[in-house]
Amino acid sequence: MLNLKQLKLILLDMDGVLHRGGEILPGAAELTSVLDRLGLGYACLTNNSSQLPATFASHLQQLGIAISVEHVITSSTATATLLRTRYQQGTRLLAIGMDGIQASLFADGYFVPAESDVAAVVVGVDFNLTYARLKTATLALRAGAAFIATNSDRTFPAPEGLIPGAGAIVAALAAASDCTPEVIGKPEPAMFEAALHLFGVTPEQTLMVGDRLDTDIAGAQQVGIATAFVGSGVHSMQQAQAWQPEIDLVADDLAGILAQLAAGRE
Repeated sequence: MLNLKQLKLILLDMDGVLHRGGEILPGAAELTSVLDRLGLGYACLTNNSSQLPATFASHLQQLGIAISVEHVITSSTATATLLRTRYQQGTRLLAIGMDGIQASLFADGYFVPAESDVAAVVVGVDFNLTYARLKTATLALRAGAAFIATNSDRTFPAPEGLIPGAGAIVAALAAASDCTPEVIGKPEPAMFEAALHLFGVTPEQTLMVGDRLDTDIAGAQQVGIATAFVGSGVHSMQQAQAWQPEIDLVADDLAGILAQLAAGRE
């Protein structure tokens, strides 16, 4: 049984937990004040590799959710965190992706952007992708570079509808290179392990709050992180109650989860 008093870090999905499109969800406005009062750290996780953490933080703040940039972890920042544990400063990388991945990998000069003789090809969503870029990445993979994908989401939600996501680009490169990628984003363990590393906590000290069973809940359970499900997003309460392994906390929305945390810690 989950001991709420041993928790130190709360991880939260954003869309479906904190907001739904431009609508703030119950509990989100009070989130940071409640967690501060309970002595809990927190971070928001997103598979979206296209934007900087500051962009996501700004969007949340505009909705009335007081999340600062250091509390946002994207699949790009998680990828950069992981790669820094593997490669020394000055390592050459080829990155396919937008501002989020380019800044996470190269802004501070730790890694060097390159087109050939690279240690790894890192792939995120790129709305301006060209055939020439795919060709360069394919040749690098066939020359022995590691294949790292920020996430495997096949589609990306746009105003016009669902468009190709990072997973579609990853699939094209996998087909062309005969290489299998290592995926960082949810539900893969690396995303969660990066968050644990950044905040210096163990799985037993962490709770993941999500609305998607196949990414948020399944991914956290793989690495031994306790789980909390909210019925304000993709999956239903009925689906959550039937999920195995059993989810630790279940509520209609984030407000319900915060109430359970408060009751268990105060």
